[in-house]
Amino acid sequence: MYNGKPAFAVVPYAEYLRLLGDVKGRLDEEVTLPHEVVKMSTLGGMSLIRAWREHLGLTQEDVAGRMGITQPAYAKLESGKARPRMATCKRLAAAMGVEWEQLMER
Repeated sequence: MYNGKPAFAVVPYAEYLRLLGDVKGRLDEEVTLPHEVVKMSTLGGMSLIRAWREHLGLTQEDVAGRMGITQPAYAKLESGKARPRMATCKRLAAAMGVEWEQLMER
């Protein structure tokens, strides 16, 4: 446990390889962010998800609708407190038209 949350997960080796395959080949690619997104995230204290949404001129309702979820559920994703799963990040990225790696907090 780390800060009251699980720190490790044990998965079957085949599942590990499948998950690794999801990012294989992309590890060497450089992920870039527009200056405005970085500025909103660092200086404005926004999550990357919210910074991207605002940068793209979208509302929470727009993105939630594209994802097929409610606006309150989407609001939780961009709150900065949530740690969305990879599958959720990929759906979110597709809804915004960005790469999922661009939404990952570092």
